[in-house]
Amino acid sequence: MNSKKENAGARKVRKWRAYFLTAVLAITFICNSSGIAYADNGPGELYARAAVLMDADSGRVLYEKNGDEMLPNASTTKVLTCILALEEGDLSDVCEVSAYAASQPAVRMGVRAGEQYLLGDLLYALMLESDNDAAVIIAESVAGSVEAFAELMNQKAWDLGCESTYFITPNGLDAADENGIHATSATDLARIMSYAIQNSEFLTITQTDSYTFSSVDGTRTVSCTNHNAFLHMMDGALSGKTGFTGNAGYCYTGALRCGDRTFVVALLACGWPNNKSYKWKDTRKLMEYALEEYEYRTIWREPELPELPVADGVNAGGELTEVARVSLRVDAETDPEQWRCLLGKTEEIGTELILEESLTAPLSAGTTVGRYVFRLNEEEIASCPVVTEETIEKVDFFWCLRRTIRLLFWGNRVDSTSRIE
Repeated sequence: MNSKKENAGARKVRKWRAYFLTAVLAITFICNSSGIAYADNGPGELYARAAVLMDADSGRVLYEKNGDEMLPNASTTKVLTCILALEEGDLSDVCEVSAYAASQPAVRMGVRAGEQYLLGDLLYALMLESDNDAAVIIAESVAGSVEAFAELMNQKAWDLGCESTYFITPNGLDAADENGIHATSATDLARIMSYAIQNSEFLTITQTDSYTFSSVDGTRTVSCTNHNAFLHMMDGALSGKTGFTGNAGYCYTGALRCGDRTFVVALLACGWPNNKSYKWKDTRKLMEYALEEYEYRTIWREPELPELPVADGVNAGGELTEVARVSLRVDAETDPEQWRCLLGKTEEIGTELILEESLTAPLSAGTTVGRYVFRLNEEEIASCPVVTEETIEKVDFFWCLRRTIRLLFWGNRVDSTSRIE
């Protein structure tokens, strides 16, 4: 009787042990499925459906949650609208309001068809108040039409490496056409923001707390207030743009600079009413994680460079051996301060020396024969050429003829370098 109870108990233990191991394997798979190795376990739970933390200087994704999923992104679109206007337009350009621009829904300046404004002023309405009519006026002024401006937007996004972006409107309002819906990914949005903050005029606009301007004829005055609360949430807050539509939910992209580190956050579908504060909580969590876990470290390591054999060659200086050999050097600035990388606390850099398998004379000094590669998580992040230190001549009829002539005229003075070992 007791043995039956013991057998039943053992089977029960084995069953629960199997359940436990299955659960562990499932959790491990889920945690590793993103393919990105984080500095530790990441920043923790986020409200956003999609989120990315990016090193703005290198474009490296430091953390992602559904980072490549295309989602509506609302008025964060205006980051690209603004940077395109700065690059393609002139701040002193006079922009006339069309009937279509005047028909845009709130948030809006409330312009009327025929009114005129300076492009530079409209950019403040675009980025501080997120006015939808300002976005259309800008697009029509810069490109002639919203459709033409959308083509510029998509080409610019592609040029920046954005592969999951399709924009239809300059203001980010929900839209769809035969090619899809107006959307981007958190990774692409972070790329766009990382590019935009390199522009000093973009920073000036997005860091302004309030701005007032008038129409060209002075009949209307417009006041703008910056709604980017992140600017006053954390030291080093650099820029940012909010967004909301019914399809997109609350969205945000922002940047922070601390010393030599610059981080960008992008959030999509970060709650719906009444959860307006979720984007600020996620942004702070990601930025605090970045500041705690990532810092610049020197990655340079002096490589051990071999001498490579050179077929049909004679050693530098004219010494004949059975196989000639050439010395190598790295062709790069080896000052350790020039070789710094933003790394997590537990991340380490690997190095690899990749050299030509065979060399044949003649070979000039400075010839590239390989690379010295630096890798992070198996991905190449930097490299420098490996080149020959000296010239290796080819042993042929003419080399022998020259050597014979030298022996005839200079005799034993060259004999010590002409022996074969």
